[in-house]
Amino acid sequence: MPRTTLFRQLLQQRHLTKYEAFAVQYERAASELAERDRDPRLASLTVSRRQFDRWLGGELETTPRPDTCRVLEHMLGSPVSQLFAVPEHRATPLPTHSASTGRAAPTPWPVQQDSERPQDIIARARLLTAGNVDGATLAFIGSSLESIVARYEQDGPREMRAQARLLRQLTHTLLDGQQPPAARQELFRFAARAAGLLGYMAVNTGNFTLAEAYCTESRDLSQAIGDTETELWASGTLSFGLYYAGRYAEAAACAAAAVDRAPRSAQSVRLLANGRARALAKIGDRQGTDRAIGQALELSDLHDVPAGITSCISFGPYGYARTLANAITAQVSLHNVDQVLNDAQQIDDLVEHSDSSWSRSLVRLDISTALLQQRSPDIEHAMALSKEALVFSGESPIRSVWQRSHDLREQARRWRNHPAVREYDDELRAWSSQPAALAMSHSRAQ
Repeated sequence: MPRTTLFRQLLQQRHLTKYEAFAVQYERAASELAERDRDPRLASLTVSRRQFDRWLGGELETTPRPDTCRVLEHMLGSPVSQLFAVPEHRATPLPTHSASTGRAAPTPWPVQQDSERPQDIIARARLLTAGNVDGATLAFIGSSLESIVARYEQDGPREMRAQARLLRQLTHTLLDGQQPPAARQELFRFAARAAGLLGYMAVNTGNFTLAEAYCTESRDLSQAIGDTETELWASGTLSFGLYYAGRYAEAAACAAAAVDRAPRSAQSVRLLANGRARALAKIGDRQGTDRAIGQALELSDLHDVPAGITSCISFGPYGYARTLANAITAQVSLHNVDQVLNDAQQIDDLVEHSDSSWSRSLVRLDISTALLQQRSPDIEHAMALSKEALVFSGESPIRSVWQRSHDLREQARRWRNHPAVREYDDELRAWSSQPAALAMSHSRAQ
């Protein structure tokens, strides 16, 4: 059995008995001590899982190295000689009885053999009132989430989901412990956003069942702390997943319910354009589609959103060009060719100069589809744009590009003997043979 040392007791009080949570605080303490003592060597100190398990179990054969002792004493406020010793437990004296009254005499205070130092008492009190997360840890988690958003369209979901999973695991581990209310609320928000990012990535890789679970988690956590912005974003991502799973009526209803929660929120721009308008267009509701697009553009003006193509996974409001790109997708489903081509021309420069290769691919595929919907289809131009779309997606395909490129091939099948169509078919087959794209071909709407 593990020995109940002071070290173990303090970690239990601070809810740091899991390695991941302890390691974060240990490395933070090492950095603080390095700065305080002007000893940069300390900043590089870490603790292995094996070391931690031995410390927690009280299985020390020798005292830790001097630098390690300095960090532990800074972190826990007691000398190492006390940390790994087993505290003495004194039995409470049995009550005595007065010979004259027969009543129990007052129990005397136990006599302490060694008085504690005042600084130890103060340090212990601070430990008991502190949580297992500090401002620096919260800042680290927040900046890490922002980094995922900033790098997502360059690195793609397969590269970024490992980092998002680690952040989700870290927030959950910390939430198992104790924090002051403000810090706990911030951890809930970060946990909700980490789950939301994983939900979005799951849609992009075609795993709709997993996406729904992550989005539900994100929405529940944000509701628990009254974080309406994150809740609406999670609902928008849930609607996004339902759309690509082919559950169009559910996608439209999900987005509508979220808009009703906060109809004037900037988050409702995305819910209306990406969630409601596109899904309603798929089920042929022209009036509903036009109304949703109109409301999204009106809200864009109200909130003075950015003009360009904002990051697809950003927690901020949609930029105007991204909203219009979603409107184009809806108009394609309704065969409104002139509207598609006019809107595409309006945002062409913003799309071409954006950092979003996926947006360049998707807008090209929408224009290609519209060109084939014309009374006099422009097959050559449509196929040329479609091949460019495959190039822009490169080695980081996502479900939306995969789905639209394959839908376009089906639409072009009536001209399958045309050289341009055959060439596109060959290039799509090669593009779809990549491991990441091949995995999407096996994904099913569930």
